Amino acid sequence: MPIKKIIIIACLALAIIIAGCGAVAVAQTAGNGNGETGDCTTKESCQALLEKYEALLKQFDSDIAKTSTEKKTLQNQIASLKNKIDSLAVQIKQSNAMIGDLKIQISDTQDSVDETNKRIVNSQRHLATIIRAIDEEDRKPLVETLLAEQKLSDFFDNLVYLENLNDKSNQILQEIKNLKQSLEDQKVGLEGEKDDLEKTTKMKELQKQEHEQAKTEYNKSLQVKEIQLQQTTQAKKLTSQVIEKIKQRMFALAGVADTDAPNFEQAYEMAKRAGNLTGVRPAFLLAILTQESNLGKNVGQCYLTNTATGAGISIKTGKAISRVMKPGVNINDFLSITSELNKDYKTTAVSCPMSFGYGGAMGPGQFIPHTWMIYRDRVATIVGHAPNPWNISDAFVATALYVSDYGATSQTYNGEWKAAMIYFAGTVNKKYRFYGDNVMKIAAGYADDILAIEGK
Repeated sequence: MPIKKIIIIACLALAIIIAGCGAVAVAQTAGNGNGETGDCTTKESCQALLEKYEALLKQFDSDIAKTSTEKKTLQNQIASLKNKIDSLAVQIKQSNAMIGDLKIQISDTQDSVDETNKRIVNSQRHLATIIRAIDEEDRKPLVETLLAEQKLSDFFDNLVYLENLNDKSNQILQEIKNLKQSLEDQKVGLEGEKDDLEKTTKMKELQKQEHEQAKTEYNKSLQVKEIQLQQTTQAKKLTSQVIEKIKQRMFALAGVADTDAPNFEQAYEMAKRAGNLTGVRPAFLLAILTQESNLGKNVGQCYLTNTATGAGISIKTGKAISRVMKPGVNINDFLSITSELNKDYKTTAVSCPMSFGYGGAMGPGQFIPHTWMIYRDRVATIVGHAPNPWNISDAFVATALYVSDYGATSQTYNGEWKAAMIYFAGTVNKKYRFYGDNVMKIAAGYADDILAIEGK
């Protein structure tokens, strides 16, 4: 699918979340093919577009972090409300149980009051009888009373008995009245306690309802945040895919095209496979091969023409160049390698010499022929065929084996930096530290790209 179409589709999806994205980014990508920024037809236009989408990706990361924090805050608030609701529910249940007990006590007290009233009525009747008897005794004529009693002392004894009975009955009646008053006071107290408890319980029920309503609102907000988080995460994923497509397009536009050179996604898969087999980070392998050959796009600009002296020519100009390859073991190994692979050594590209030393490095990994021969059998065991230093997949494996022998499996900065230095110069000579520093810088960028590709 063309890069322009991919970006348009992705941005249309992003427009759901990012206001204005459809109007701005689609306008940027819907060019007419005449070199507009959105077309990504040149390295410069692709770079400009890449920067826009990388800025958008950073915004998504910021939005995701912010939404995640807000989501966590809502979850904490919901949990706090749930605890409060549960606590109030327990308190309300306890209060209702206490109100029930108070109602029983009030009912029992009322029963006691009613029973006491009956006792008061009975005591009053009994007392009335006594009073009538005393009154009757008081109304009798003295002569009649004396004649009716056998003895005068019996008369007085009877009168004293009645008066004592009257006093005792009055005392009992007063005690019953006091008991009734006490029971009524107790009942009033219990009813007041019940009323206060009912009011408190009602307030707790209202608080519980308010908390439940707030919890419901927070849950709704949490659902919204979850949807926002999912949408932003999906938008980030789509943006990462667009960025990857732009990088692939930039990769295709970079340098001199080579039919054997992979796109970035293919190169990453090769690096990942080699890394899994050797324990070396894919980002580090990608950085090494990027530094050496731009991932197979520049495998050398010289041909070897003289196997005796190591001289050759420039591929572009045809100009004679000395020190294209070191005579002796390297040329002999180079001839063996090309012969085994049915290549014409005279038209097989190798690196040109720098201002010092010799050239002659082969393929995407830029192996010197003799070094390649050292690793050839180990590579063959892994790849299952006669290894080819110009095959980028084989080059990834060979490079991974080489740097794994010199500490890259530690996957630490120092370990990888040391392995990169040895890969370049055969030793950790700080005079060449520019190489190790640059490889590690490239690796850091690739590590971020890999995280985006993997959606992490």
